[in-house]
Formats: sequence, C-alpha cells, structure tokens
Amino acid sequence: MSTVSGCATAPKTAQEEEVAILGGKNPHIQNLVVGGVATAINLDNLATLNLERLAFMRSLMEEARDFVQQVYYPDILAIAAAYKEWFGIGSGVTNYLAVPEFPQDTRSTRFGLAGGIISNGDLQTIRFVKDHRDEYLIANFQESVARAWYEGAESLHPWKGVTQPNYTDFAADAKYSWCKAPRLAGQPVQVGPLAQILVNYAAGDVRIRRLVDEANAKLGLTLKDYHSTMGRLLARGMRAHLMADLSLEFLDQLTANLVSGDQAYANPTEIPDGEFQGVGFHEAPRGSLSHWMVIKNRKIENYQAVVPTTWNASPRDDKGIAGPYEASLVGNPVIQADKPLEVLRTIHSFDPCIACAVHTIDPSGSEVTRVKVG
Repeated sequence: MSTVSGCATAPKTAQEEEVAILGGKNPHIQNLVVGGVATAINLDNLATLNLERLAFMRSLMEEARDFVQQVYYPDILAIAAAYKEWFGIGSGVTNYLAVPEFPQDTRSTRFGLAGGIISNGDLQTIRFVKDHRDEYLIANFQESVARAWYEGAESLHPWKGVTQPNYTDFAADAKYSWCKAPRLAGQPVQVGPLAQILVNYAAGDVRIRRLVDEANAKLGLTLKDYHSTMGRLLARGMRAHLMADLSLEFLDQLTANLVSGDQAYANPTEIPDGEFQGVGFHEAPRGSLSHWMVIKNRKIENYQAVVPTTWNASPRDDKGIAGPYEASLVGNPVIQADKPLEVLRTIHSFDPCIACAVHTIDPSGSEVTRVKVG
C-alpha cells in the first residue's frame, strides 16, 4: 500500500506513508530481519532509501506534527475542560509500567525516555528501569490463565508460557476471556501513554514536565487527576505531541549518519548452537510490549508475546484480582443500561486492540445489546 512499492493505491495518511517508505506497508511492516532491516540505503540510487526519500519523509512528518500540535492536542485540552468530571471516573489500577525507549547507543545503555514501575500511583516511590536487562523486571513477569480459555490454571513466566486454547464458554466464576492475565510481582499494572507520561514526569523529563505543568495550570489539575478516564485521553495527546517532535529529531539524526558515511542497515547475526533465552521490550503506541523467546538447537522452542492490550484487558487472575479494564469500570456511571456509552468511554480511553466484537451482558449472563460494525 505504498508508492515506494509501486502499488497504485497510496496510503491514506501522512503517518501511513512515512511507515510505508521505511517498512513497505502499514501496519505490520515487512522489512525487519535479524540484525537490522532489509531497507537498502544508497544515497545515489533512486530505487533505494536516499536523500530524496528522506526529504519527502520529513515533509510528511512536519505535516503530521502540525496536525497533532495545532489541531489534535488543542482539541484534547478543550474536551478535557468541557468534561472535567471524567477526571474523577475510571481510575482502577494505579500500578504503572513503562520501559526505557529510544536507545541512544548501540548497547542500549542510554535512552531518550525513561522506564519505571509506579505502585499505587505514588510517583515518589517509583522504581526506575535502567535498561532492558533489568533483572527485577525480567524475573517478575508472569501470566495467569486461571480465567482465560487456555489449558491449565497456573501462572507461568513467559519463557515457560503455554498458549493452548481450550474454550469452555463464558463462566463468571471460572474462565471468561481469551486474554491471559499478565502480572508484575503478582500485581496487575496499567501500561500505555499515561504510564509513560507519569514515569517520565517523575524522571524529570523537561518536555513532558512542561506539557503536564502547562495543562495542569490551564485545567486546574493535579497529577492525581490523571488516574482516570480523561487522564488517559489527555496523556495520549501529550505523548502524540512529544512523538511528533521526536520523529523529526530522529530522522535528522538518521540523515546525518548517512551523510557521514554510516550506511549499514543490517548487521550479520549468527544464531549459535545450544539453548538460549531472550526478551525484547518496547514502548508500542498502546504501552509496554515484550517478546520472549527460547531458542534450542538454532530453532525456536517457545515464543510468547506479552502485549499492551493483554496487560490492560487482562481478566481476573488466580487470586481474583481484576485487571485495569475491569477495575476502571467499578463506580463508572451508566445512564442507560441498553446503551452503555459511559462504559465504552472508559474502555476506549485505553485504546483497545482486540477483536472488533464486544458483547455486554447483565450479571445473570444475558446479553444486553450487541453492536456490529459492518
């Protein structure tokens, strides 16, 4: 779906076209290989990534930045001011996780944005995650399938994870979801833009502090108000505002590196014999994403992905503790039971990425209403 690949249908947005130039298509880019990317770089060859293409990308990024900062973000502030009561609704889980993002060197020891773990919404006791080799973070991941439609009932570390479907119909006191229940040190955590904004505010990031402090002054907020439906929406706008600037900064760094002679786009990587465990972390648009792999005899023995929506949409675990979605709905007002728009408003504030078929039921298990998107 890109003009670069010769397809007749052009991407619909500047963002999609930017990604297509680098990755071939959007979403689910196709150019990743072990050791780098498959996008060849040749500053003199028009068939590859070159200065002309980079300049075009910059114009697209400027267009996206201007829309985000001049239209989208001001609209978010205006909506937040008009519906301030939603800063008091939808709190739920106030444990947060964000991982370090934007590595500044090849060894991933310095990052542009900080990572950290916040417990009970207390920014004063934050535990910062230094890098992706953080032993506490890696050791304390587990996923419960006690309430999910998979074989077994125990909690397993992703390296030992099993994903064997076993559908048994909805049961409020047993299994009722296709989502596993990820837990960090036994606790549910919320991931996403709000987590990243709060962690980096605590870390003293200058740009994030300016965005948050200016919004707080304009709207009459404190940091405690961000633990809410509207807080998540506002934080997403702040993250987009920040990313719009960062995208241009990193593109300029890429261009400078290429001009200086660094045109390597992939490093040859040998997979050794033996058995190895590995994990990669990343702050995806919806929050912390991790991929866990076990390699044995140069083949994949086990592969588990703990994705942002799984954290937020997780059902109750083996201890009966609810995940962020469920917890955020406790006390959520509903004016009409057959049109639970207020429930959708809170769930949408997490930006769910799940199958587009959501059913609502009453406590007895009877369907209330069904919405089909054609």
